[in-house]
Amino acid sequence: MSDANQGSKRKLVIKIIIPVLIVCIVMTIWILKNSQKSNATVSGNPDFALLVTDEIDLDQLKSYGIPILLDFGSDSCVPCQELAPVIEELNQELQGKAIVRYLDVWKYPALAQNYPITVIPTQLFIDAKGNPYVPEDANAIALHMFATKDTNVHIFTTHEGGLTKNEFLSILKEMGMKE
Repeated sequence: MSDANQGSKRKLVIKIIIPVLIVCIVMTIWILKNSQKSNATVSGNPDFALLVTDEIDLDQLKSYGIPILLDFGSDSCVPCQELAPVIEELNQELQGKAIVRYLDVWKYPALAQNYPITVIPTQLFIDAKGNPYVPEDANAIALHMFATKDTNVHIFTTHEGGLTKNEFLSILKEMGMKE
């Protein structure tokens, strides 16, 4: 082969291989960056664990920009035991889409001190924007809205008793959960 032919083949290979290599490198970096991001926000992160044994940092949970469902109950409470499988399923299925946590207020009574919990089970709802949930249809599910006495600012939305998985999913979607 002549040097001219070899030179044109090299140029052709360089024109094809270098862009392909650049695209492969960019895609690899993008995949690694996104997989690390999702793993960092969910896998092994105590903010997404089901069971709560230490005080919750609500500001930290709100920073994820996803709906929050806190279930206050007890392993010794029959209605709580009936609700437990639903809460566990939601926690497992919605990792990264919503934060679903369970607080045993009989084992860890201090965890409920800053919340308006009078009976168990009680669920507390915070939307994806970090605000207390305000339902579109206030009559659909019996919710309790709490406000500060001095400023009348809405600070908590709770539900007492159990809900079905579909009811929880409906609420979470209304609170901004992405599918």
